[in-house]
Amino acid sequence: MITFLDDSVLVFRHPVVLFPVSFLVLWLSAWIGATWFKRFRSQAAELQEDFGVIQGATLTLLGLIIGFTFSMALGRYDQRKNYEEQEANAIGTEYIRVDLLPAADAAKVRGLLLSYLDQRVLFYTTRDEQPLEQINASTAKLQAELWSAVQVPASAQPTPLIALAVAGMNDVLNSQGYTQAAWWNRIPIAAWMLMAAIAICATLLVGIGAKSAKADSRLLVVLPLVVSIAFFLIADIDSPRRGVIRVIPQNLMSLGQSLHAH
Repeated sequence: MITFLDDSVLVFRHPVVLFPVSFLVLWLSAWIGATWFKRFRSQAAELQEDFGVIQGATLTLLGLIIGFTFSMALGRYDQRKNYEEQEANAIGTEYIRVDLLPAADAAKVRGLLLSYLDQRVLFYTTRDEQPLEQINASTAKLQAELWSAVQVPASAQPTPLIALAVAGMNDVLNSQGYTQAAWWNRIPIAAWMLMAAIAICATLLVGIGAKSAKADSRLLVVLPLVVSIAFFLIADIDSPRRGVIRVIPQNLMSLGQSLHAH
């Protein structure tokens, strides 16, 4: 049973499940409007102009809500891409700045940065929750080791040059926090529920406005299908791990290839 307490079981968080479920619900609402509300359909024929205004306004509102929600999802997707680029830049810059540290400390930090970079790539490419927990634990451990590796020489020799290496490491750690916050930033469940309610009302009105449920049975499929595709696209873009459209860590992978070759 779907609950509203855990995002992992919400249908809105699973694009592949959302598409058939939304299509079935919307098609049923259109069919119910065409078959169960014959009395309202006869009244709609008598008040054709007023009913057309209400139906058109509802469909327009649905289109606007879907457009705004798509814009929200696209903005969050762009934000995740931008933070991936910032992470790669921060790690690459710090890899160069560690030359300001003593030779032994610099070699240690470089090795840790390479391991940290591999974990960041895994964070973007992993879909399963269980490996992700291990990746997050390894990332946190490496962050503590990286900070300790630059803190010790900075405390021993608090020079402006070493301070640059410390500032660069601070950027590396902060960029990971910004990325995690962006991945948690999803379309609210309340927005999904309101959009679904408007879609059900719109398809119900379309069914009521149909002249004949038997004659228009194929036409009643069109709106639920189109809206379900829109829902799938929004949910897919809004799902960092479960969607087809995902952020590929191209900058991090390119940086990893370059540093490992170096």
